[in-house]
Amino acid sequence: MIKKVLIANRGEIAVRIIRACREMGIDTVAICSEADKDALHAQLADETICVGPAPAKDSYLRMDRILSAAYATGADAIHPGFGFLSENSKFADLCKKCNITFIGPSCEVIDKMGNKSEARKTMMEALVPVVPGTKEAVYSSKEGKEIADKMGYPVMIKASAGGGGKGMRIVTSEEEFMHHFETASQEAKNAFGDDTMYIEKYIAKARHIEFQILADNYGNVIHLGERDCSLQRRHQKMIEESPSPAIDDKLRKEMGETAVKAAKAANYCNAGTIEFLLDENNHYYFIEMNTRIQVEHGVTELVTGIDLIKEQIKIAHGEKLSYKQEDIKIEGHAIECRINAENPYKNFTPSPGLVTGFHMPGGKGVRIDTALYTGYKIPANYDSLIAKVMVHGCNREEAIAKIRGVLGELVVEGIDTNIDFQYQLINNKDFKDGNIDTGFIERLLKK
Repeated sequence: MIKKVLIANRGEIAVRIIRACREMGIDTVAICSEADKDALHAQLADETICVGPAPAKDSYLRMDRILSAAYATGADAIHPGFGFLSENSKFADLCKKCNITFIGPSCEVIDKMGNKSEARKTMMEALVPVVPGTKEAVYSSKEGKEIADKMGYPVMIKASAGGGGKGMRIVTSEEEFMHHFETASQEAKNAFGDDTMYIEKYIAKARHIEFQILADNYGNVIHLGERDCSLQRRHQKMIEESPSPAIDDKLRKEMGETAVKAAKAANYCNAGTIEFLLDENNHYYFIEMNTRIQVEHGVTELVTGIDLIKEQIKIAHGEKLSYKQEDIKIEGHAIECRINAENPYKNFTPSPGLVTGFHMPGGKGVRIDTALYTGYKIPANYDSLIAKVMVHGCNREEAIAKIRGVLGELVVEGIDTNIDFQYQLINNKDFKDGNIDTGFIERLLKK
């Protein structure tokens, strides 16, 4: 078994991985920036190494320093978490060349599925339904406009190397295409160092449904049901739940089998997510694959009882899957709210700073993944996500009531947060009735 894992990340996901390793008897190494020297993950790990100044490009994105830290501490594996280097094929390849186990898929698969244009092409060849759009990458606004004009508006412009909502624009008319293409491609170049784009038909009032998959090195692939991630703002997920209120058992079985088919087509290994759009007529389309653990993985863990981080480590060690498809049972209902350090009533302005008070609710079926503590100073250099509030109930109604109570009890003082905004979403009648789609929050904010 892997003996020592270096966590190439920070915040709540680093804490989550440390705890899983501890339960498995695996030693841990945390890396931190100078801004994170007092962070919880840096305090909980068995060893901690500072890898640079606060900016991520000088610390959490420095492959050389991270690999040097692994060598210096004798770590035989690296878990990248999500974000930062988690979907960087060069980093996965360097780990392999340094004889360090990368807890994730191979660099070849990350390349294939991380490039959205290549992923679409792979799925088309495997006869997995994809959103109508370009099969090859688009390199210029002129070329893109010609394609969009023929396709018909509205369309979605997306970065081939994109993720996290960056490099994405909805275009409703030919007059605005050139501007949106240029701004999206520039944003993609700044974020990913790659400004190649692709174009899809925009599907209005769609749900965002993703299937969690696990795959080992022996060709075994299973899915662990779906998560409904339709409540988004600027393509960033805010609330996730499992199972989806929009999917029945028959559709779940079909989409799950398609997700497994997609993973096999990519020769995938480890934990990953196949993401679909589901339209109003229950037609579904592949949009992308995330080749890493997801922020919202906890809701799947709550309804299946399976620890996805532990499974990732076992698979990376070379073990066969611990489960077969028939072993996977979805029990009850789980909901997650992402708590961000931001002010929703001032255009969601980030709110870093000192946490002067923190009360974390508990109780049966309540899980909160966070790296917060009273006295912690949230840096201004990183993502605003500070906690993931999750609940598990025997059904959706109970889960909604439970998370409403948790949000009402959760206290974070000293900074602005979106707790009250999340509370309003949970209490919205359309949410409670399950009448939501990816444009729901944007429409709500315009009222």
